[in-house]
Amino acid sequence: MPTTEELEELLRDADLRVTRPRLAVLDAVYAHPHADTNSIIGYVRDDLGEVSHQAVYDVLRAFTDAGLVRHIQPPGSVARYESRVGDNHHHVVCRVCGSIADVDCAVGDAPCLEPSDDHGFDIDEAEVVYRGICPGCSLPSAPEPST
Repeated sequence: MPTTEELEELLRDADLRVTRPRLAVLDAVYAHPHADTNSIIGYVRDDLGEVSHQAVYDVLRAFTDAGLVRHIQPPGSVARYESRVGDNHHHVVCRVCGSIADVDCAVGDAPCLEPSDDHGFDIDEAEVVYRGICPGCSLPSAPEPST
């Protein structure tokens, strides 16, 4: 978990002004990997008090555009954000509780998969989403998977 000074440096290196809302959002993303927007808003409000939804959305968009955070949206899930950027990793999603974990790419550099036909695109990324049931939901008393 980066210190406040390290978060400030990340913002400056991305040519973004250091503000309390930006620091709070960046801190929330680092502290809560794969958090959805509403959760991040809650964490920021716990830290700063009242802050608008739009302010958090704007900060997350600026961070995504600057490459400070990664926006992911596994099929059937709301948008989520993570601080792990600049590498080639994928995700595993629990079919029961929706928890998400990082999975390192088994193949190597991005894109780790080659399409059979790229249709002329200059492809720079491939996403893989693994689905299954997490250890917590695999217990005998766990709820049934949703369909």
